Amino acid sequence: MTQQLSLFPTTEPGEIDSAGVGLVLPAPVTALLAQTAAALPSGIFLGTSSWSFPTWRGLIYAESYDQTTLARDGLEAYGRHPLLRSVGIDRTFYASIPAAEFAQYGRQVPSGFRFLVKAPAQCVSPWLRAEGGNRMADNAHYLDPGFCTERFVLPAIEGLGEKAGPLVFQFPPLGRAIVSHPAAFAQRLCAFLARLPHGPLYAVELRDAALLTDDYLAALRDTGVRHCLGLHPRQPSVREQARLLDKLAPGPLIVRWNLHPDYAYQEAREHYHPFTRLVDEDLPTRVALARLCLETVAGGHAAFVIASNKAEGSAPLTVFKLAGLIAEELPQQLRARRMDGQER
Repeated sequence: MTQQLSLFPTTEPGEIDSAGVGLVLPAPVTALLAQTAAALPSGIFLGTSSWSFPTWRGLIYAESYDQTTLARDGLEAYGRHPLLRSVGIDRTFYASIPAAEFAQYGRQVPSGFRFLVKAPAQCVSPWLRAEGGNRMADNAHYLDPGFCTERFVLPAIEGLGEKAGPLVFQFPPLGRAIVSHPAAFAQRLCAFLARLPHGPLYAVELRDAALLTDDYLAALRDTGVRHCLGLHPRQPSVREQARLLDKLAPGPLIVRWNLHPDYAYQEAREHYHPFTRLVDEDLPTRVALARLCLETVAGGHAAFVIASNKAEGSAPLTVFKLAGLIAEELPQQLRARRMDGQER
């Protein structure tokens, strides 16, 4: 697969223009959002699936900037928002990027920030696809641990260092030949995961619900890999997927809130554009995620939730609402834990 061209200029992060003004200015943070951020446990990392949306003026950015400017220079302003402690890097799904570009991302955000990074499609798709999405040929690097280590894991870890959060293997729909043999898929997945470098936080996200089997969970248990809750119409609800986590050892929570259950991807994009307000609020999912986050950090593990514009209409507002609910639920959880300790 052809390497992508760098999005970054040769200048250093934080450079100012000739007028002495930052290239992308952050929007002011309201007192309520600042208060919510201060109440949020440090182990909870909330963010959006990208940062380069020009319509987020007033939410994340002080002014309207074009998409190219935001892709190149917007991350520093994004990272200044106290509630945005994480972000998804999705472009790596389409082509791998070198460690130097990961490092450039890392230099633009504070030390407590964490990135969720998607593995290249060449690691997780059985087929190579043309630009329009049509299958071209079988993919020789499908579940190839050596290729994945060289082209994805090592560059991400080398470039991001301590700012590397979950490395997510998001499998596309895999087709009848694979889905009809879930045990064989789980066995091959286990062999792949077992040969990756130890140390990074890995997670698997599936698009085929039929592959969510006991064999799949055993593969994750055997390799210490997490199940990523992919909130998508092709997958069970957040509560159903959360029950799968009970069959794994305690560990970090990783969630990608991708798509509202009533829409296909393009439908949601058209319905929710320009991504400046919450159109279809999903309170049951929000409540479930807030409680999962608090349960996870109470157990001593990190919780990551990455939201898309296509979940409710505006990813930043989804994050702000979720953070507010977590902050509201926190005192109740602390009281419950104190009472539980007294009863014991």
